[in-house]
Amino acid sequence: MKRLSAIAAVLAIVSASVDAKVKLPSIFGDNMVLQRQTEVAVWGVADGKTVTVSGSWAPDAKVSVNVGKHGKWSARIATPEAGGPYELKVSDGEELVLHNVLVGEVWLCSGQSNMTMPIRGFSSQPVEGAMEEIVSARPSVPIRMFAVKHKVSITPEEDCEGSWKENNSEAVALASATAYFFAKRLQQMLEVPIGIINTDWGGTLIESWMSREVLEKEFEGEFKLDFLDDKLPDYKPHRVPCTLFNGMVAPLAPFTFRGIIWYQGEANRDKPELYSRLQPAYVRMMRKVFQNPDAPFFFVQIAPYSYGKPDSFESGYFYEAQEKTLHKIPHSGMAPTVDLGERDVIHPRRKKEVGDRLAFLALSDTYGFRGFNAHAPTFESVEFNGSEAVVCFKVSTLGLAPIGETLTGFELAGEDRVFHPALAKVTKKKYISIKSAAVPEPVAVRYCFRNWCEGTVFNAYGIPLLPFRTDDWDDLK
Repeated sequence: MKRLSAIAAVLAIVSASVDAKVKLPSIFGDNMVLQRQTEVAVWGVADGKTVTVSGSWAPDAKVSVNVGKHGKWSARIATPEAGGPYELKVSDGEELVLHNVLVGEVWLCSGQSNMTMPIRGFSSQPVEGAMEEIVSARPSVPIRMFAVKHKVSITPEEDCEGSWKENNSEAVALASATAYFFAKRLQQMLEVPIGIINTDWGGTLIESWMSREVLEKEFEGEFKLDFLDDKLPDYKPHRVPCTLFNGMVAPLAPFTFRGIIWYQGEANRDKPELYSRLQPAYVRMMRKVFQNPDAPFFFVQIAPYSYGKPDSFESGYFYEAQEKTLHKIPHSGMAPTVDLGERDVIHPRRKKEVGDRLAFLALSDTYGFRGFNAHAPTFESVEFNGSEAVVCFKVSTLGLAPIGETLTGFELAGEDRVFHPALAKVTKKKYISIKSAAVPEPVAVRYCFRNWCEGTVFNAYGIPLLPFRTDDWDDLK
């Protein structure tokens, strides 16, 4: 009995020591990446009166803060130039040590199923090049991945489920393909560790990722929010406004990262005008919540897909809405996918091009790389000369491509507002001539403005021309 009592006493002491240790949210853990050359946020709960935080890159540069109400505390600690592995130590009398910590560039990656789609693909929907990426993955390549487990909530959560993974085959197979290809390109070019934090869920609406405060203040009366005062519906609770912000975004804040990549919009495609207001509000909210007012925001144009109505103009209006947000969101860019869609598959297999195009935007606009133009050509003006329409574009100095070839995806309409397929050619580096025998006197031009289309025009660096129209007609009504 005495021996059992002694063992119980020892266990009680060990248990008390464990309980006394400072506790960190799951976003902090072994194998993590911290944003380089800044002051990163670290926070948690503790039983002691003060908490001390230090990194092994500067062990004497300790930061001490007081523990507040309910044991909560937060601190900021300076990080060095990229490197590692390091240890991050947090103590309130009992020390907690995080191992194998790298310092580099961190990006938050969010959206719906095309962001979720893993390297290994979905059932009967592969990712091009998946096998090569999986079998060649090596932990020595400093890419680390954190995926937030799905959770809905009617109020903001303080923690989420997830853990940091190294760059091994098992982890890469499950990693978001878009985010992973983005990270891989950045790592190759910057030669620093890259961390990607994925918080995404298929079939979700942008308003599900937004806070109640923002929707009530900026979109008063436009969303039904009374679920948040009672309980969530059993059917598709992840499509209810605010529920994913509460369950999968709030627990991460205010983690310090460089910027955000975003692949979402298919679920909001039926309300383009609303989306053109929602996306800028989402970005303002994220920058505020994460205390990162100039965070770069790079997003993906939804890819062409039939949606059961390949000839509908519905997607065209949504492409237009996405492009409009570029002018409303500082430090933003859009990766076009008008050449990457699949008519009958909503999850295109060519995710490497998507990740690369996002990375090219980041390399150009955030990291200062020069010698290329990562931004898509866009419509500038049009002139109608008899049966011919001549369109001028905003494009890099090397102009449009391919020159001299017959291009498809263009349509012309006359005063009857009926669009007919037209043939087009690049005539000068920023001009395209368009004609259709069915439209002798055109008054409007559209390019890749339907649900299903295939982009055929690019800038000299392979970035496709954005869909456009020259009219202001409302076909949807």
